[in-house]
Amino acid sequence: MSLTRRGFLTITGASITTSGLSRLLFGDEKKNNYPIAACDWSLWTEGPSALDIGKQIGLDGVEISAGKPEDKIAIANIELQEQYKVKMKETGLLIPSIAMGLLNEAPLASEPRAVNWILDTIDSAKSLDAKVILLAFFGKGDLRDKDGLKEKDVAEVVSRLKECAPKAKEKGIILGIENTLSAQQNMDILEKIGNDACEVYYDVGNSTYNGYDVPTEIRMLKNKICQIHFKDGAFYLGKGKVKMEPIAEAIKEINYKGWFVLETGLPTMNKVNDFKKNLDYIHQLLG
Repeated sequence: MSLTRRGFLTITGASITTSGLSRLLFGDEKKNNYPIAACDWSLWTEGPSALDIGKQIGLDGVEISAGKPEDKIAIANIELQEQYKVKMKETGLLIPSIAMGLLNEAPLASEPRAVNWILDTIDSAKSLDAKVILLAFFGKGDLRDKDGLKEKDVAEVVSRLKECAPKAKEKGIILGIENTLSAQQNMDILEKIGNDACEVYYDVGNSTYNGYDVPTEIRMLKNKICQIHFKDGAFYLGKGKVKMEPIAEAIKEINYKGWFVLETGLPTMNKVNDFKKNLDYIHQLLG
């Protein structure tokens, strides 16, 4: 997730069986070992129609946004969920995750409505068969500043996630924290929460640009990584600052089996062609 995120008002979904997922990802028509999605905000496409774009690109799914910071966020709207379910059936694409980018503007550490938003999103994720909820900590929600870790904010986040995690675990949902912190700092937070329904949503672009050793961090986090964002600023993957080959080696070494989600830029402003290029690169990189 980037430091700023477009808030989308449209979210709905559908349930696809385990056998259907297996056929989608590993059947005769799919030869890649990893399911690959894209973020709806990176596609610059609101709501269910993002899945139409995803199908044109050749993706396996789309990561959708939860909505804006309103009393009732969009993802909690049953009608919108039903619209997504229809679109999922039409396209054959999945929704692997729901991103709570609204927490960048209305931080979990301070926003009174944030816990209810997360609880509502857990119900929505269950309805849509999305297994991961991305909890964003950028912008106003950043857990560090020029003086270092915001200890009080971290303590409040831990307290609130302790409240949310039991429901997530009951529903089979992972709460993935994505932030500007190091792998060790994230491990410390997970230890304080003490619930395996909370893991790390790792972003190879953010971590590179924040000066972290990405392959080392991936090896450190291991099975605490619930999902991975691939991006490199405005560059095509493999053409910028992020050293992709060592990252791929680390991912294979930890036996990661989850989704990869493209949060990539649009160098030519052609959604389909630019994403196809990055998708082809990931297929070649990870086999």
